Amino acid sequence: MINKILSYFSHDIGIDLGTANVLVYVKGKGILIREPSVVAVHKKSKEVLAVGTEAKRMLGKTPQNIVAIRPLRHGVISDFSAAEKMILHFIRLVHSIPSKMPKIPKPRIVIGVPSGVTSVERKAVIDAAKNAGAREVFLLEEPMAAAIGAELPITEPRGTMIVDMGGGTCEIAVISLGGIVVNKSIRVAGDELDMDIVTYAKSKYNLLLGERSAEEIKLAVGNAIETEDEEKYKYLMRGRDLKSGLPRSIEITPAEVREALKGSISRIIGSIKDAIEETPAELMTDIVRDGLVLAGGTSQLRGLDRLMSMELKIPVRIAKDPMTCVVKGCGRVLDDFVLLNKVKIA
Repeated sequence: MINKILSYFSHDIGIDLGTANVLVYVKGKGILIREPSVVAVHKKSKEVLAVGTEAKRMLGKTPQNIVAIRPLRHGVISDFSAAEKMILHFIRLVHSIPSKMPKIPKPRIVIGVPSGVTSVERKAVIDAAKNAGAREVFLLEEPMAAAIGAELPITEPRGTMIVDMGGGTCEIAVISLGGIVVNKSIRVAGDELDMDIVTYAKSKYNLLLGERSAEEIKLAVGNAIETEDEEKYKYLMRGRDLKSGLPRSIEITPAEVREALKGSISRIIGSIKDAIEETPAELMTDIVRDGLVLAGGTSQLRGLDRLMSMELKIPVRIAKDPMTCVVKGCGRVLDDFVLLNKVKIA
């Protein structure tokens, strides 16, 4: 009864609590927040100075009394206090939106988490959300949420395969009848690809890059497979020469970026092959016919879907708006209690 009354005075929300970005879906309104998962905090007072885009601009550029923190690493909370403050900030932001009826920030929340997290890590997410003001918290495995958000037929008696590639983890799952039949969760995704570029620049050119610079290179010229006109595209990477200690700029080509990313991409494809080997034959028939669906920001790496299709010998397609699949899935179950009870983590 109390929950029903509170639902009139607060917004129920779905959260994709990602390593790189946080997306917030508000029931009846859609996706209202897309911000980087970064919090800037004053070291002494512990006061939150900035959250999201503004805080990300501070990464690597803060004075000694301010620290810019990424509260999540590999899809799980690494800094509990910062994560709690970040969730609280977004809850308050959602409830500050003008509406006919005044809102109390006591929402019911559905949060997507990696399928490989431990019970302790799950509890940390629930505690952080409840401390931030949530009255009820439900957890959804990210590949399941992504499949729901991509509008795949998860409740039907047929095999559906999805790979959710975010910033911290790559989630691989085969789903049938509303449950995960086979799943793999590996901590190789967007952040790992950024570090591959940092390592490559250091080993080949003795150039020290920051994580943000590596991410910019990945977005600008990153690719997984050779294209005809790639020689036209080059990127000027700027960093510090490790020998002289002075600034230095070097042009990097898409072929070099592809070489840097090759190892991590091979590990991802290898894990997908392992999941396929574990899939029951009857479900495999459906997957060979319908193909594999990619979701998450890292799935947008140029040519990745074509490379996977060649390596796995099955059709591979990228979901429509892959970055929002998880949060859309969390939002959709807010409206469907039957589906929520079927797919939530017990």
